Amino acid sequence: MSCYRRIACLSTEAVETLYALGAEDLIVGISGFTVRPARARSEKPKISGFSSSRIERILAVEPDLVIGFSNMQADICRDLAAAGIEVHLFNQRDIAGILRMVRALAVLVDRGEAGEQLIADLQTTIASVTSQLLSELTRPRVYFEEWNDPLISGIGWVSEMVALAGGNDVFADLAAHSSAKERIIADPAEVIRRAPDIIIGSWCGKKFRAEAVCEREGWDAIPAVRNRMVLEIKSADILSPGPSAITEGLPQLADIIRRWHQQQS
Repeated sequence: MSCYRRIACLSTEAVETLYALGAEDLIVGISGFTVRPARARSEKPKISGFSSSRIERILAVEPDLVIGFSNMQADICRDLAAAGIEVHLFNQRDIAGILRMVRALAVLVDRGEAGEQLIADLQTTIASVTSQLLSELTRPRVYFEEWNDPLISGIGWVSEMVALAGGNDVFADLAAHSSAKERIIADPAEVIRRAPDIIIGSWCGKKFRAEAVCEREGWDAIPAVRNRMVLEIKSADILSPGPSAITEGLPQLADIIRRWHQQQS
């Protein structure tokens, strides 16, 4: 039995994971950005944004544990700790980190067996995708755009999943940086120079506009634009470092890359 009875989740992946572990009864508040599972939005009070939260709204649900994510929530977590609340701040940035988060959260809520099963299921999804890879000699060059103004390339787990799905991230050199500021592409012409075969947009919470990408100055020279391989993966499916990035985002990446291969044949 979990020693925690009232958990407030400031990030979407914590909500998703607790539901997947069968521990949703412990959740007393969620991030307003939560999308998985859909029923969480009607079942649980929304107590925070992502980078902006009001401590009184969190304290109002009387949590005995608050789950946060990344340096962007460090300040609110510090304030909660100062108010006497126990806080666990996750900081997963790659697939291994996502799996560690699942295991750690499962232990925190005494759902160890369910956690190991969830990890096994996620590993099965990864294995299923990698087992279907086509020729390693024809890995398309992929540009993943996390934001459009300024241009920001994909974070670590996204870059890793591009490789698992059979592609090469053209900005893999930036992917190790956890801060979006460090993944800014200052010169849009650099994307032209790296000549991606596929462009995938996932504008963190904003509708992706493929036509706007194709109309950027000089981008008509990019193979992805010429061949109409400018596509979207919804940010909720890939930019939250939880189970859905693997179960939803990774298969979509693989499908896009298979589509590119079909176009080449």
